[in-house]
This record gives sequence, C-alpha cells and structure tokens, in this order.
Amino acid sequence: MADLKKVLIIGPFPPPITGNGLSNAVLYEGAKEKEDLIADKISTSSKNFDESVGSFSFKKVFNAVCYNLKIHKVARADVLYITPGQSFFGIVKYAFFIIIAKLYRKKIIVHIHGNFLHQQYNKLKKINKMIAKKLIGSANSGIVLSKSLKKNLSPFLADEKIEIVNNFFEDYLAESIENVLKNKSLEKLKIIYLSNLMLEKGIMDLLSAIELLQKNNINYEAKIAGNIDIKIKDNILKKITELQHVTYLGVVESEKKKNLLLWGNVFVFPTYYKMEGQPIALIEAMVTGNVLLSTNHAGIPEIFSEKNGCFIKKRDPQDIYHKLIMINNNSNYYQEIIKHNHLYAKKKFKKELFLDKILEIITR
Repeated sequence: MADLKKVLIIGPFPPPITGNGLSNAVLYEGAKEKEDLIADKISTSSKNFDESVGSFSFKKVFNAVCYNLKIHKVARADVLYITPGQSFFGIVKYAFFIIIAKLYRKKIIVHIHGNFLHQQYNKLKKINKMIAKKLIGSANSGIVLSKSLKKNLSPFLADEKIEIVNNFFEDYLAESIENVLKNKSLEKLKIIYLSNLMLEKGIMDLLSAIELLQKNNINYEAKIAGNIDIKIKDNILKKITELQHVTYLGVVESEKKKNLLLWGNVFVFPTYYKMEGQPIALIEAMVTGNVLLSTNHAGIPEIFSEKNGCFIKKRDPQDIYHKLIMINNNSNYYQEIIKHNHLYAKKKFKKELFLDKILEIITR
C-alpha cells in the first residue's frame, strides 16, 4: 500500500450536470480502477443551476465554506487535481487547498475547461492579479482542452508545463455504425439541443429559428434537454409551449440521453458562452451520428469543421434557420456527414484516450 499514489480530485461533480463536472466524474471513476492509484474527491458544486457563473453571492460563499471543511483530505493525498473556475472568485475559492498542498509539498495539477481565464486575468486589479498568479502558478502542471486554449494558462505557467488533453464521449454512446445509421434518415429535420439552457448557450436563438421553421411549414421535430437557468426558466418554458413539435425533456442521462442522440439527425449548439471550452455535447452528438450546427467560438473550431456540419453565426436565429433549410434541401450530402461524424469521433475522442493522458500526468 505504501507504493500507491493517492490523488484528490477537487472541483464540480454532478449534479447539476456540466461538462466540467462530467469530466471530473469520469476521471474519478477511471482513477479508482487503476491498481497503482487511490482516488478521493471533494465536490464544489452548488445544488441549483445558475447561469451567473463567476459572480459573487452569499450562497456561493456558504457552499465554499462547506467544502473547505474537507481540507484535511489534502494531507493524505500525493497529488491534487483541481479544476478551478475562470473568474477571480473561481480561483480563490480553491486557495486553502492550494496553500496547504504547497506547505505539504504535494503535486498540484490544474485543469482549465474553458477560454475565459486569460480575459478575466487581464481585467483584474494589480493585487488580484498577484493573488491569481500566485495560486495558479503554484501548479506543477496545467491542462487545457486544445492548443488555442493554452493562452488561458500561459500567464501562470511555462509552456512546457501546459498539456493538451481533448474531451471525450462515454463508452455507452459508442454504438456500431449499423445501429447508428439505421434511424438517421434526413427525410425530416429531427433537431436536438442537449446542454444547459442558458442565454449564452444560444437556446433562445434556436427556439426563434424553430419558430421560423413552423411559420414556413417545414417538416421538423425538436427535442430540448438540459438544466434551465433559474432566472429564465419561465420564459424558456413559455416559448417552448408556443411551438409545435417541440418537446422539453428536462435533464437526460444514460440511456435516455443515448436514445435522444440516436433519435436526432441535426444537433444545434449556437453557443457564445464566455466560459466555453471544448463542449462534450458536440462530441457526443458526433459519435451518435448527427449533423452539427455550432459557432466558431472558444475551442470548438479545433474539433469541428465544415466536414462535421455547418458553422452558424452567433446571436442569429435567421442564420440557424437558413442552415437548417440547407440541410433539409441537401439530404444526400449531409447523410454522408452523419457517417463521417460517427467514425471521426470514435477515432479521436474515446474516453480511454482522455483517461490515459490525464492519469499519465497524475502518476509521472
């Protein structure tokens, strides 16, 4: 037992479901299966889903106090793997863990899941910059999701300390090509939105585009799934009820999520979310054989191109509508993209590739 390395994973875990939380959960389960590792975790998630990520609130302070009470776990760990936020508060809420880890000379790995940290850092006052740089700069290694996102750690860590690890899809989504394609006809648009329902994720833009499909008598069906930001929940649900052939499914997991993704043929993700990184939802939509519509935003262009679907303009329902019509009118061409996306995702984004790389960083 003395030779076993102990890793403590600190960051959000489901619920609520987010890409960062799912990534931490998958890593935790993967680490537990390694014979040379002992894994533990501290969840920093809040109970309620709220779009105002990075803002200060007393609820968040109370939540931080609660999980900081578990700081004794740091002394028992050899490695801390931390997924900090991308705001000043998102960094300093991990300060005690980092400070204690440095005092005990523990290895620290920070994993940034977005593209907002460098922008936020540049806007900070001098004293806050010093604090942020000291905390993140204490890490032995840093991880980002793609090459273009390295700039989020470059103010804090030397380039050789920054690793790139792509996101992933979970194994249960990886059906055979035959099973994926058997229900993927483009005779009717079967539209999916599967993510947190937030203004910056473009949910209202999509619903407005669907309204145009309805007005122009286009044959479609749409299914929407995910947590809804509590501040816009009533408006979102009202808009959905006003549209024909649109169903809100709530939060879907496991087989329900898989069935939804296999049902659809077009996955629409019109995000301009300031903290976006490399959305797991896009990878899941690829491996389950969907044409993708998404924005040229954050790390998305490094996993998605015109070979996977169409880029759409930010905050532009008309453009979403026109791209949906284009797919509807060129079904033979986009049928080939459905097959390509499945094979591309299986080759590039397997969970085992994600786990192997991060566990190698932890154990080296």
